[in-house]
Amino acid sequence: MKIIDRYFSRQLVAIFVMLLLILTGLAWTMQIMSMMKFLLNYGINFASFIGLVALLIPFIISIIIPFVTFIAIIFVYNKTISDNEASVMMASGLSPAQLARPALWFAGILTALNLVLNLWLVPISQNYFYDTQWNLRYGLAHLKVQESAFTNITDGLVVYVDKVSGHDMSQVMLSDTRNPNTEMVIFAETGKLVTTPRGLSIVMENGSLQARNNSMITGTFDTFDMDLNVATRENSSSFRVRRHSTRELIEFLDTPGLPEKNTKMIFNELANRICMPFMNLILAIVCTAVLLKTSLLRRRASFSPALAVLLMAVLMTLFMTSANMLASWHDFYMFAAGIVVVLVISGVILYKK
Repeated sequence: MKIIDRYFSRQLVAIFVMLLLILTGLAWTMQIMSMMKFLLNYGINFASFIGLVALLIPFIISIIIPFVTFIAIIFVYNKTISDNEASVMMASGLSPAQLARPALWFAGILTALNLVLNLWLVPISQNYFYDTQWNLRYGLAHLKVQESAFTNITDGLVVYVDKVSGHDMSQVMLSDTRNPNTEMVIFAETGKLVTTPRGLSIVMENGSLQARNNSMITGTFDTFDMDLNVATRENSSSFRVRRHSTRELIEFLDTPGLPEKNTKMIFNELANRICMPFMNLILAIVCTAVLLKTSLLRRRASFSPALAVLLMAVLMTLFMTSANMLASWHDFYMFAAGIVVVLVISGVILYKK
């Protein structure tokens, strides 16, 4: 039996790894194409761009693992049945449940891996992804001020500096015409670009200011902190559930006055993080049960792979539809209980003689 287990396990691992690399590569390439604007519009370097999109890989893998697991199992077991290897094994006394054991162990290991990804690695990588994305788009990494040249920071905001050293500047002139009712021109001996939670600011020292609205206003200053209002980190990131840890999401649910939309988003995310990995086991049981049970029929069911794919599509559709409808802890517990029931029923069907 150990030889048979190793035989199936080697094939499952080989097919799974190949499919995971191919599908992850395709999905990652699509993400790269959709984010090309960072290279074209924001002028970031290629290494920073690749580092940014690389942060999406854990999330992509966590999403496609159940599908890749199902495809690997259906490929290996359907090939075994088509080559009559399964018939010979069962004729020698092995049951469908025994033949399915390598697939179930394989799916169980992937379930644990998927849980680790969903509960730990994906939230960390997504949080870093959104922060990096914001910095590349609006932060100091994006904003590059050239020496002895006018730099258009945003519409209506132009800065000229004589010398630049990192984010320190000397002999600064800043023109702000974003508000047509209040236009300003600022001169300063030194300036420094800083990033804050509210966005980019420029801190200038030893300078003068000219402002015009209904009248002309002039003055001098020792230190002047000007918010550039390019973007704020809070507004740009809004409420993104994937960047928060599971503990933080649970704590958010205790927040008084939490909008219903956010509540549903949190429960949907909790369902995907905690319950989705168990779909690896459910799909593995369903796939092996359909293929191996139908192979025992007098006339082998040629439709069994199609039936397995149909059941997979139905189960995943029901999962995603139900997860989007969760709005309370009662709904979540009922949803989790439903996952357990489906898992038990599938196992009973597989092990029933």
